[in-house]
Amino acid sequence: MKKVLFGLIITALILTACTKSEDLPGKLVVKVTDEPFKISFVESATVTITKIEIRNASQNHEGNPFIVLSEDTIKLDLLHLRNGITRELLNLEIPQGKYDMIRLYVDSAGLKIREHLSPFRCKVPGGAQTGIKIFIKPALIVEGGLTSELLLDFNLGRSFVMLGNLEHHMGVTGFIFKPVIRAVNYSTTGRIEGIVKDNSDIRLANTHVWLMQDTIISTAFTDSLGYYAMIGIPAGIYSVYATKENYDTVSYKDVKITAANRTTVNFLLTKK
Repeated sequence: MKKVLFGLIITALILTACTKSEDLPGKLVVKVTDEPFKISFVESATVTITKIEIRNASQNHEGNPFIVLSEDTIKLDLLHLRNGITRELLNLEIPQGKYDMIRLYVDSAGLKIREHLSPFRCKVPGGAQTGIKIFIKPALIVEGGLTSELLLDFNLGRSFVMLGNLEHHMGVTGFIFKPVIRAVNYSTTGRIEGIVKDNSDIRLANTHVWLMQDTIISTAFTDSLGYYAMIGIPAGIYSVYATKENYDTVSYKDVKITAANRTTVNFLLTKK
């Protein structure tokens, strides 16, 4: 699936005509985006969130260190959030402090497979009762008079665990929802994007592109115009790869990602 990141964004951008203040609360913006899954057979991937909390780790708490950010019901179709597209979930003020964890309460999740009459309702182990804990590394600092932004990169491909086999005559029997989410301070990250073509200058859709630094950091699938994007990438040096069925894998090493900037890497794939 294309870059569909499920992202919560809590920004560290200075507001116009605004200065840091010890007396003011900080601003919190929450957005959503997604990370891929093989989308050729997926029609929709929905998640329903009923509560969002954030943990303040900057001081000792006798009681509950979590601050409730929202108790509204939010339903998302992750297939609408691809290749760098985000959706703002929240925009509110919160106390100054150091925040090291987001907790999402997921009431339900569902996956609609093409040619199936109805969507699969997925099991969500503990998601609605105890919440899904996502650690923020490094912790997010919210300062008075400033806006902080946190991106939650939702890895759809690893979060929906398939039961059954698409290639078997019995087909898919269901899914279990076990979310894999990466939390990053959006203001300290960059993005990588580009176009994938073949030797005939034809743009290639559904090409798998991924970024590595020891392990896979982020992945994407190109859209119908051969475009891919990966956002919320911590500054650093990476290797980036692209491949498609019946084509050779192409890679580039020592690709530099810079905070608050975009890096463009285009690919030319050759048929096997």
